[in-house]
Amino acid sequence: MSTVTITINSREYAIACEDGQERRILALSNLLEEKAQLLTDGTNQISENMLLVMVALLLADDLNELKKGNPKSEASVNTAALEKLDADIAATVKSLDERIKTLAKAINSL
Repeated sequence: MSTVTITINSREYAIACEDGQERRILALSNLLEEKAQLLTDGTNQISENMLLVMVALLLADDLNELKKGNPKSEASVNTAALEKLDADIAATVKSLDERIKTLAKAINSL
């Protein structure tokens, strides 16, 4: 197992991943960061939990449009690759959610 540090909305998160998956996690985190920046305009005034939900909704909307054959870009997407990306994003979001909950518990116990 490896650990890669990603940055979302100016916050760093240590994410565990399989050896060799570091670049993929970083690429996925860049996608999350792009969506977060769209929502916050760099102001960081949205709570982390709300931002996580809103980013997930934007990605779900993108994925839904691609599955319906209405891509928002000209990119052609292989369905199997799309399903794998969907699973990878879900796992990353779940990992981020668990990390946020752990950090919140640690902060509350101070």
